[in-house]
Amino acid sequence: MTKRLMITLVSTLVLLCLCGMCTIGAGEIRIAVCAPITGNYSQYGLSFKNGTQLMAKLVNEAGGINGARIKMEIYDDKNEQKEGVNIAQRLVSDRGVAAVIGHFASGVCLATAPVFQRAGLVLISPTSSHPDFTKQGTYMFRNNVKEDVEGPCSAEFMIKQLKKKNIAIIYVNNDWGVTARDYFMEGVKKFGGKIVASEMFIDGQTKDFSPILTKINAAKAEIIYLAAMYTDSGMIAQQLNRLGYKIDLFGNSSIYNDMLIQLAGKAVEGTYLVASYFDEDPTPVVRNFIANYKKEYGVVPDQYAALAYDTAGLVVEALKICGPDRAKLRDALAGIKDYPGVTGNTTFDENRDAQKGVIILQIQNGKFVFHSRV
Repeated sequence: MTKRLMITLVSTLVLLCLCGMCTIGAGEIRIAVCAPITGNYSQYGLSFKNGTQLMAKLVNEAGGINGARIKMEIYDDKNEQKEGVNIAQRLVSDRGVAAVIGHFASGVCLATAPVFQRAGLVLISPTSSHPDFTKQGTYMFRNNVKEDVEGPCSAEFMIKQLKKKNIAIIYVNNDWGVTARDYFMEGVKKFGGKIVASEMFIDGQTKDFSPILTKINAAKAEIIYLAAMYTDSGMIAQQLNRLGYKIDLFGNSSIYNDMLIQLAGKAVEGTYLVASYFDEDPTPVVRNFIANYKKEYGVVPDQYAALAYDTAGLVVEALKICGPDRAKLRDALAGIKDYPGVTGNTTFDENRDAQKGVIILQIQNGKFVFHSRV
């Protein structure tokens, strides 16, 4: 009898432990965040880190998900495809990881997507705009506007609102830059404009843009579309100003950062840009986010922090529905409709691409101001 009792007690304890492992009621739920924490793009990685960790902090302070705490684990992919793949291979074998938020660059997302897809682990990027990213598999999601939406919207605004017909492009020679260029060019063609020059530069190497700008000026361009990050865009604006060429600038959403104005000053005055978030938006969801972010980090969040924060929020919303089961989480995430984020209400379409609008901003008197919604 004693032996039978012991067997029964042990069996019961094992069953209870297994049940505890299958519920969300206690412990923590681990989410990996892959971003360039070091290297040339570390400022974007910091925004990813801050935005996702702020969401986790707020969720945990409110009691977590049925008592389970959210833990954001940060991985430095250095914005490199090889490093991204190395991290992906480690994460897919760790069954405790419920989902992955990342990466910053489309090229890294495209490189790691097959690894995550084969393992059935969600990869949701706050910023990958390459249209092919979510085509890599059913576990790939994006929470930003694709270049095939942003580019044509930018072209339509230039041609219809600004009445610019002769348009030049300066783009960074990587996957993202080429894609942004191509879809913008399609938009220009659609709305009746003309590309008079299209010039590329090498990321991290090109510092003198004067030969490019001289060619663009000779082509009689009225406006330049910048498919570049804010650091390079600031240099372009300064050199354009020094050369004395009177050509307007229009930036991809990648230039929406206060550092652009700090670096380039009056040279970027009047510049237009497209964005999905504005830090002076008066709506309560945006004001609350900015207040919490400033309290936590002492600075106003940029759009990358906002996109990362919303991306973490979408994962949390799915976890509330199904818990950390990887396959169920994918299904719950795909079914989200009208999530009220700081970058707009978000619904995933059948391709797991976020559907949200864009806005036009302009730099006036040394600050970004709202211009219009398109």
